[in-house]
Amino acid sequence: MRYQFIDVERVNYPVRVLCRVLMVARSGYYAWLGRPLSSHAKANERLLVRIRAIHAESRGTYGSPRIHRTLRTPQEPVSKNRVARLMRVDGIRSKHRRKYRVTTNSNHRRPVAPNLLSREFSAAEPNRTWVGDITFIWTREGWLYLAVLIDLYSRIVVGWSMSERVTDDLTVAALRMALARRRPPAGLIHHSDQGSQYTSADYRRLLEVNKITASMSRRGDCWDNAVAESFYATLEKELLLDWEVRGRDDARREIFDFIEVFYNRERIHSTLGYISPVNYEAAVKTT
Repeated sequence: MRYQFIDVERVNYPVRVLCRVLMVARSGYYAWLGRPLSSHAKANERLLVRIRAIHAESRGTYGSPRIHRTLRTPQEPVSKNRVARLMRVDGIRSKHRRKYRVTTNSNHRRPVAPNLLSREFSAAEPNRTWVGDITFIWTREGWLYLAVLIDLYSRIVVGWSMSERVTDDLTVAALRMALARRRPPAGLIHHSDQGSQYTSADYRRLLEVNKITASMSRRGDCWDNAVAESFYATLEKELLLDWEVRGRDDARREIFDFIEVFYNRERIHSTLGYISPVNYEAAVKTT
């Protein structure tokens, strides 16, 4: 129907304008007419196949900047505008996240640490600064709570834990995982909010034993822990936005896959020069 409309209206408007407005590829229209495609149109068709594949592999999360960086090679240069135009015409869009909420309980009398990070969200080496936070995910069986620790050097999730209750054990388990995986040297800074799970005696003791210095955001200021907040926004946009509400076990499996398979190893990060955290750390080791 759209091709027929273009065929009728082409006497009044350019074909490229009609195709853009109706979100169809000009190559598709000319193929419908039975005309041979130009070399440029054929190249666009091949490029569009790759764009669709990359978009699907990213779980529908990549927009034109990340797809362009994935496509571009010295052997096959392609412009940002061309990728964006092909995506627009084909109706390919990245997911848009909803307003996201995180959970914390700062109404306690436990001691809190000063803000040593001061919104300095970078690190010159691995295991210099970790940031942590907690969020919650709704399932058919009730809430599932997730705690993560992220290394600011590569944005890799170094530790995580899930539980149906938001207790001190939730954050302790995430910290123990990170310690076992990374074995950080003395002097690491651990930054979090002032939540009771991060100010508990067990958590503070675990930091002290491992010679880790605690740092905490100012109360109620989410920007003081922006990297952890950004991770949860990414989780919401790229996993939770379209998923069907399911049981806790299914949610655990999908969140595990998102963190360990996709986010750490496959998802390219603009702050890392458009490579994944694992590849970023591996590349630095080999230089």
